[in-house]
Amino acid sequence: MTAITYRTADVDSSKIFYREAGAPGAPKLLLLHGFPSAGHMFRDLIPLLADRFHIIAPDLPGFGNSTMPGRGCTFDRIAETIDRFTEVVGFDRYAVYVFDYGAPTGFRLAVRHPDRITAIISQNGNAYEEGLSDGWNPIRAYWQDASAANREALRAFLKPEAVLWQYTHGVPDTTRVSPDGYSLDNFYLARPGADEVQLDLFGDYKSNVALYPTFQTYFRTHKPPFLAVWGKHDPFFLPPGAEAFKRDMPDAVVRFFDTGHFALETHAVEIAAAIREFFDR
Repeated sequence: MTAITYRTADVDSSKIFYREAGAPGAPKLLLLHGFPSAGHMFRDLIPLLADRFHIIAPDLPGFGNSTMPGRGCTFDRIAETIDRFTEVVGFDRYAVYVFDYGAPTGFRLAVRHPDRITAIISQNGNAYEEGLSDGWNPIRAYWQDASAANREALRAFLKPEAVLWQYTHGVPDTTRVSPDGYSLDNFYLARPGADEVQLDLFGDYKSNVALYPTFQTYFRTHKPPFLAVWGKHDPFFLPPGAEAFKRDMPDAVVRFFDTGHFALETHAVEIAAAIREFFDR
């Protein structure tokens, strides 16, 4: 089995922690995690693909072991930092696996550098309005009125029980969900300042929705090889959001799995097999 190494890169004024595995000469695969997790969400997937890819999985700024940004953190800033990070670690052409917050991050990179993207794998990473469930309504309220009361209401999403619910909702057999993932996420969320950064990002998520037409134009124009692997019981990103990719990329492959938002917690083996089959095409 290929060993995983754990490193930190200096990226401008930030330190970006990342996991790395696979041979440096192999095809490059960048893994971008989502809320409220970090690169550890790929702990089961990386060993299943490291014989085939040179894999790097960074912790986004404000997440995991990467630098905690100050107030006013935005998805544009996160994408800019990860863009520079790929240059620092020598990822000049790569496939990208995006999940949740990793999707608007990765899609920004693709729009900015279409020549660098060899393929996209989206696991519950949305780019269409029909993919957004009613679970977004409290966050939408904050987009429309950034009042102190609406901001305070979103703290419920940061509570340990809410994180546990994200991991277990829609999972037929919750005994398959390790406590390691959500326990570590709750540890990171409890760090000083982490709550305010996350609330800022809830507010800025509207910038991602505003960019959906831009992302869709990129899909239509460049038609990157595209695989959607979706937990079909996701309470936030609905299956129609996965199917919508085919509207702009008719050759996109869409696969659904009988699980929830954090599909890798229960279906890492199946998703790894789908990725291998996709790249064998």
